[in-house]
Amino acid sequence: MTPLVLLGSGNGLGRVREAMLARRPGLSIVRADEDGACQAQVALCWNPLPGSLGALPKLQMIHSIAAGADQIFKDPSRPPGIPVCRIVDPDHRLGMVEYVLWGVLHYHRSFDQMLARQAQAIWDRPAQRPARDVRIGVMGLGELGREVAHRLASLGFSTRGWARRAQALEGIETFEYARLDVFLDGLDMLVCLLPLTPQTAGILSEKTFSRLNHGAVLINCGRGEHLVRDDLVAALRSGQLRGALLDVFEAEPLPQDDSFWRTPYLIVTPHIASSASYEVIAEQILHNLDRLHAGTELANQVNPEHGY
Repeated sequence: MTPLVLLGSGNGLGRVREAMLARRPGLSIVRADEDGACQAQVALCWNPLPGSLGALPKLQMIHSIAAGADQIFKDPSRPPGIPVCRIVDPDHRLGMVEYVLWGVLHYHRSFDQMLARQAQAIWDRPAQRPARDVRIGVMGLGELGREVAHRLASLGFSTRGWARRAQALEGIETFEYARLDVFLDGLDMLVCLLPLTPQTAGILSEKTFSRLNHGAVLINCGRGEHLVRDDLVAALRSGQLRGALLDVFEAEPLPQDDSFWRTPYLIVTPHIASSASYEVIAEQILHNLDRLHAGTELANQVNPEHGY
């Protein structure tokens, strides 16, 4: 029997273990501080502590319990050559589409302004713009980004996409990395769905915001490390950004004393844009566990060079 170890923080790992044991009661799944952890051949991860992966001499597979795997690559002790896998779920795409569409429509239909006026008992009807006149850019054209971009375009929004390489997507103008400035110019809303890599860290900065239309909107569902905090606050104060919707943060849970909770024109959500069910996560990990035993290729492997 292949022993598994849980590495990281949060209650998600425990919920995944429960779902896996409900399907295979005989599995050996231990926490990092329990007996037998050093014998584990499979690591199930969410924000593993630096050095934890290097403490597993028998490791054969590293599996994220989420769609992202960047948190695994932050551990400098990660043994090279050990495959890293992630979760891929069609329902995850739908959840992300719902979240981004809610954010886009919240600002497009001026609900932010109407909520502010409601607090002052002001009856004022904001002007409406047709979707075709609103330019939205999606940063990151992986499975989630492509789905979001297609849905935005289907609603009539003028939609652009930006990725490592330009792609042919119907109804969407796409740009490669080198053409970032052209992609950003004149956008009314910017949606970040990028993976976190050395190239994308800190990309949501004053330099990026300055190329957007004055009064633009930021929606970040990528990673907290994509954002330069002080630049966002300055852009909100100056009006360069009318508002921002953030679902991801460098520190999660966001500390109660974090100033973001009280920053005007900023909406904070607790990393709930989209996630697979624990049942789906358990099934995909068990599927890869079976493939590991059979010596066949693992599903949903991450490219170590790209980090996704």
